[in-house]
Amino acid sequence: MSSGPAGHVARSTVRPRGETGGRSPVRTFLRTADGVTIDAVYDPGATADDAAASPGSGPAFVIAHGFTGDADRPHVRRIAAAFARHGAVVTFSFRGHGASGGRSTVGDREVLDLAAAVAWARGLGHTRVVTVGFSMGGSVVLRHAALYGTGAGREHAARTDAVVSVSAPARWYYRGTAPMRRLHWLVTRPAGRLVGRYGFRTRIHPRQWAPVPLSPVEAARRIAPAPLLVVHGDRDGYFPVDHPRMLAEAAGDHGELWLEAGMGHAEHATGDELLGRIARWAAVRGG
Repeated sequence: MSSGPAGHVARSTVRPRGETGGRSPVRTFLRTADGVTIDAVYDPGATADDAAASPGSGPAFVIAHGFTGDADRPHVRRIAAAFARHGAVVTFSFRGHGASGGRSTVGDREVLDLAAAVAWARGLGHTRVVTVGFSMGGSVVLRHAALYGTGAGREHAARTDAVVSVSAPARWYYRGTAPMRRLHWLVTRPAGRLVGRYGFRTRIHPRQWAPVPLSPVEAARRIAPAPLLVVHGDRDGYFPVDHPRMLAEAAGDHGELWLEAGMGHAEHATGDELLGRIARWAAVRGG
C-alpha cells in the first residue's frame, strides 16, 4: 500500500457536526487524496483570545495521534487542550480509527490523512503550521514533511513549517521489545485484527505494505530546511533510545533531540509541562 505521489494535496469537503460559529470548535469531515473521509476538529485556541487577532497571527498545531487513538480519546483531547493554550489546534482520527473511514495501514497511507488536516488548517487562514505526532503519528509527521515539502516548499498547500516527533520509531518492522511484538501480532494476524477492531476500535487493513514506505530515518534526512524536534523518553517501553538518536542524527543541523528522563511512551507519558515546552519551541522555530 503506497502513500501516493508527493505533492498530491487532498481536497476537503466540510460537513459541520456541531457548533460552527464564532470561536467555538468546529467539527468536520475531510476527504483525502484517495477518497477516505477523515473526522477532524478545529479549535481556534489562544488565537481567539484577542478579538483583533486574525487566524494567521498564531501557529496552528496539527496533532497526529498514535495507533489505536482517535480525536475523541481522553488522552488526545488532553494533548489538544494543552496546545490550545498556545495557538489553534487541529485534531483528527487517522483512517480506520474513530469516526474516520477506511482501514488503518499503520503509518503508510496515513500521510494522506495528515496532508488533508494540514491543508484544512492553511485553508482556515493559518500561515504557520506545526505538525506534532506521537508514536505511529510521530513516524507519519516525518514522512509527511519529506513528501509534501516544508517551510521552503511554498507550492504545497499541505506543507509544514516545523515538525515535532514524539516517541517515534526510526525504522520499520522493529520487534525488539515485548510491546512491539504484541503490536505486530495485532496487525499481521487475523485474530489480532479482530482484537484491534473490537477491543481497540481500530480497523486494520489486512494487506502488507507494497511498496514499503520511506522509513522514518530516511524521511528525517529530507525534512530540511524545516526544523525537527525529536522527543523521546528514556523509559520508553516500545522503542529504545537508539531510535530517537538515529532520527536526530539524520536531520543534521536542522534536528534537535530532547531525551526526557523518566518518560515512557507517547501521549500518556507526555505531561503538560513538556507539552508547554514543545509549544514554545514550535512558536520560535516554526515562525
